[in-house]
Amino acid sequence: MVSLQTYDKGGTMVVPLRPCVKDYAWGIRGLDSRVARYALESGIIDEVDPDSPYAELWIGTHPKGPTTLRDGSTLEEAVGGQLPFLFKVLSAGKALSIQAHPDLTGAKRLHKENPSNYGDPNHKPEMAIALTPFEAMCGFRRIEEIAILIKKHHEFAACISEKAKLDVFLASDEESGRLALKAMFRSFMECPKDESLKNLKSLLKRLQSEQGGFHPHQEPPWERKCARAILRLAQQFPGDPGAMSPFFLNYLLIAPGESFYMAANEPHAYVAGEIIECMACSDNVVRAGLTPKFKDVPNLVNMLTYSMGGPSIDAGASPTFNEDRIQRYTPPTKEFEVMVLTCNPGEDLKMPVLPVPAVFVVIEGNGSTDNPHGQRLVMRPGRSYYVPPNCPPLTLSVHESKRGPLKIAIAHENQHMHDPTMKPAGSPQTYAGEFYMGASPRNPKSPKRNLKENGCPQPPTLED
Repeated sequence: MVSLQTYDKGGTMVVPLRPCVKDYAWGIRGLDSRVARYALESGIIDEVDPDSPYAELWIGTHPKGPTTLRDGSTLEEAVGGQLPFLFKVLSAGKALSIQAHPDLTGAKRLHKENPSNYGDPNHKPEMAIALTPFEAMCGFRRIEEIAILIKKHHEFAACISEKAKLDVFLASDEESGRLALKAMFRSFMECPKDESLKNLKSLLKRLQSEQGGFHPHQEPPWERKCARAILRLAQQFPGDPGAMSPFFLNYLLIAPGESFYMAANEPHAYVAGEIIECMACSDNVVRAGLTPKFKDVPNLVNMLTYSMGGPSIDAGASPTFNEDRIQRYTPPTKEFEVMVLTCNPGEDLKMPVLPVPAVFVVIEGNGSTDNPHGQRLVMRPGRSYYVPPNCPPLTLSVHESKRGPLKIAIAHENQHMHDPTMKPAGSPQTYAGEFYMGASPRNPKSPKRNLKENGCPQPPTLED
């Protein structure tokens, strides 16, 4: 363990931290969970239970999971107030709930009306950076995609009112598409439980029977992916109609190092994998499915923006601070940004000096540090630290005998609001949907309908 003599709390040295671990049911179990391994390395648990889920590691000042120092004092005391962000490591073994986070106005209202379920008045935009291949459902599909899926899957269609389906088929521009999307989502979420369960069972039976029954060239990849996702979600959450959510939410797979940003009032559900996550300092979640927790369908339906298309996938910006080994992930929100530093064997890398409080966690590899004050720390995966404003910079070092790089992730208040690297769902140049091939003649701003020649079903028409 790091000697307590290697730091002080006077604001001039880097301070080792003890994060808070969360054991939500969707977490990865035992030592397979990065959260469990990090918690063990941080000294906040003595052993790892192979049967227990280890879901999230919180580094921040939120009252539901305050980080402490080795002497038992809090990070908030060391900082002199609350950090504007909450930094997490997340290990998802199964899907999280279908959810969205309120904007500032909505958060204040929800906290006032229902403080037991919405414990703070802050908004919660968030950013995810993949540590492993990571699956997520983010943002609504394009209305043209949903129309095709309604046409193809009668069980899904049976959970939506005739009026809402007609609105989907008639949508011809962005505004009518948003209204149709809201009507469709409301109708699906308000479908009587007996009716939705009957249709879900019928759908699952059909999809299961079709698995392996098609030659790969007979069924487009997006259809196979959608079917497998529904079967998987239904297995994780038996009897929950939310398993049909891949019919209306974009299903994404991102690689390690890639990231996306979810703004307030945008639907999403993380499915599987491990990420580092940074967000405004809030724990407000409005849920509607794939969870045994409190569901608030009316508020979720009314709060969403109903923008279409998924978020942009961002690989970060470099060089940062004139250094190619520093990758910057900057969202369009003032509360936070993240930098990932990579120091290869036989190299040194100086951390940038920041004018604001920061925290960092070692995410990969082993190494050591030094600084002008002679502060020497051993870097191991899972160890986390507080960096006071304008702290003398640490120099990371990796011995040439090591076989892999040292990587650390630093979270701090956004210093590059003028130059964001990512956009929320529905913004220009974001993920346009699985059918996107340009503009259609009927709607120049929408995905083109030239699908038949590409092996995809034709969209429904009023005559069908």
